[in-house]
Amino acid sequence: MDATNESSEGAPFILLGLTTSPEQRRPLFGLFLVLYVAGILGNGLIVAAIRASPALRAPMYFLLAHLSFADLCFTSITVPKMLTNLLAHDRSISVAGCLTQMYFFFALGVTDSCLLAAMAYDRYVAICHPLHYATRMSRAVCKALVGTAWLVSHVHSLLHILLMARLSFCASHHVPHFFCDHQPLLRLSCSDTRHIQLLIFTEGAAVVVTPFLLILASYGAIAAAVLRLPSASGRLRAVSTCGSHLAVVSLFYGTVIAVYFQPTSRYEAERGRVATVMYTVVTPMLNPVIYSLRNRDVQGALRALFTGRRISAGDS
Repeated sequence: MDATNESSEGAPFILLGLTTSPEQRRPLFGLFLVLYVAGILGNGLIVAAIRASPALRAPMYFLLAHLSFADLCFTSITVPKMLTNLLAHDRSISVAGCLTQMYFFFALGVTDSCLLAAMAYDRYVAICHPLHYATRMSRAVCKALVGTAWLVSHVHSLLHILLMARLSFCASHHVPHFFCDHQPLLRLSCSDTRHIQLLIFTEGAAVVVTPFLLILASYGAIAAAVLRLPSASGRLRAVSTCGSHLAVVSLFYGTVIAVYFQPTSRYEAERGRVATVMYTVVTPMLNPVIYSLRNRDVQGALRALFTGRRISAGDS
C-alpha cells in the first residue's frame, strides 16, 4: 500500500449530514431538536413513572421501561452529533469514534427489536391465554427475555464491529449520512465486503426479521381473539390499540429492512437517510405515545410523579 493510502486510512471520516445546503441546516436543526427533546422527555418520563409507581409492576410495564430506556439511549447515539454537525463547520469523526457510535447504534437497535417482540408476546399471552399469564409471564421470565435481548444485541453488534474494523478506507472519507452506518461506509471501503454483507443477510436477518415475524404472529392471534369478543366497543378499542402498535412496528421494521437488507451496490444515500430518520428519531418518539401515554395507569403514575403524591397498587 502506498503512502497516500496509508495516510487516508488513518484520517477521520467527514459526516456530510442530512443536507449540504447551508439554507436548510438551521430549519432542520430546529425540527430535529424538537423531535429529540420530545423523545427524550417522553421516554424519560415513562421510565421514571414506572420506577416510581408501585401500581406499575405488571410484566407489560417492566418491558416498557426497558424499551423506553433503550429508545432514550438509541436516539442519543446519533441525534446530538447530527444536531452539532448541522451548525458546526467541522463535521469530522475519528475512526474509533465512528466504530464506537456504530457499535452502540446496532446494539440498541437490536435491543429495541427484541423488546418489541417480547411486548407483543406479553400481549398475546394476556389476551389469548389469560389463565396462564401469571406463569408464562412471571418476573423470572420477563428478566430472562430482557436479559436475552441485551445479550443478543451486544453479541450481534460486536460481530459486525470486529469485521468493520478490519476494512480499509483508502478512497474518500466523506460519509453521505448523519452518522456512521453500515451501508455508506461499505461503499467507501476498498476492501472485500462480501463477508460483511453475508453476515447482514444471515445473522442480521435472524435478529431483525425473526422478531418482526413473531410480532406479526402474535398480533394475528390477538386479532383472531378480539373478533370473538361479544362487545362491539371492546372489539373497536382492541383493534384501535393493536392497529396503532402495528403501525409503529411496521414503520420501524419496514425502514430497517429497506435500508440494510439490500446489496450495497443498490444503496442510495438520499433515500437511506430519509428511511434512517424514521427508525432513529420518529419511532423512538412515537413509542411512549403509542404504548403508554394513552394508558390510564401510566397517566395516573405521571400525575403522581409531577404532584409528588404516592400511589399504591390499589389505586390503579
